[in-house]
Amino acid sequence: MSENDPVIEIHDLHKSFGSLDVLRGVSMTAPRGHVVSLIGSSGSGKSTLLRCANLLEHSQQGEIRFEGEPVEWRGSGLDRHPADKAQVTRIRTNLSMVFQQFNLWAHMTVLQNVMEAPVTVMRRDPSEVETKAREYLDKVGIGDKCDVWPAQLSGGQQQRAAIARALCMEPRALLFDEPTSALDPELEQEVIRVIRALAEEGRTMIIVTHDMNLARDVSDHVVFLHQGKIEEEGDPASVFDTPKSDRLRQFLSAVAA
Repeated sequence: MSENDPVIEIHDLHKSFGSLDVLRGVSMTAPRGHVVSLIGSSGSGKSTLLRCANLLEHSQQGEIRFEGEPVEWRGSGLDRHPADKAQVTRIRTNLSMVFQQFNLWAHMTVLQNVMEAPVTVMRRDPSEVETKAREYLDKVGIGDKCDVWPAQLSGGQQQRAAIARALCMEPRALLFDEPTSALDPELEQEVIRVIRALAEEGRTMIIVTHDMNLARDVSDHVVFLHQGKIEEEGDPASVFDTPKSDRLRQFLSAVAA
């Protein structure tokens, strides 16, 4: 694939939870090597869109493509679900997700946490995985914490371990769901530095974030969601400096206050 070919394409996506319409016809693309940030108020559909992209949630209508390959579906409406389990596994292993709450296994050391999925899911050689895991822990700045338990880490260190775990899958794209919102401001900056460094490496990322400075600094494209639809999108300068919609201007004023 060429440099700007899309890793993830979403077209006319609809997602409901019972009678609640959360996504109402969303279309977006994450080209290779680009960072796309999803911003918007709580309940706008940002995290749901990310989870649908990773097939953790099943949409009721619309198309999702991974590197040009469409997700195969069976059923319709609320009964729609992916038809090919092997395809779902393949896509998920190539779209590593970093959650708000770290989700590290408490009974495993940091190194074991980072190694677990590549060894058990992808059946990769443990000695090779360990070498890579140590490299990624060094990359996020906690290479000296390999043998400690997650409970012995600060929140910022736990989130950096979660990022190393995602990187160790060697995915085609990284998906971040509010990666700093559970952290206090000082620890938040530790994680932001890592995300900025990954963006500078040219990694494909979709980031759901409440941090407008992060979205402005690292993004190639910013998507503002409102009530389950894309209200406005564009490059960071146009979205943050010259917003066109009244709703985006209100949102930016509120978060800046």
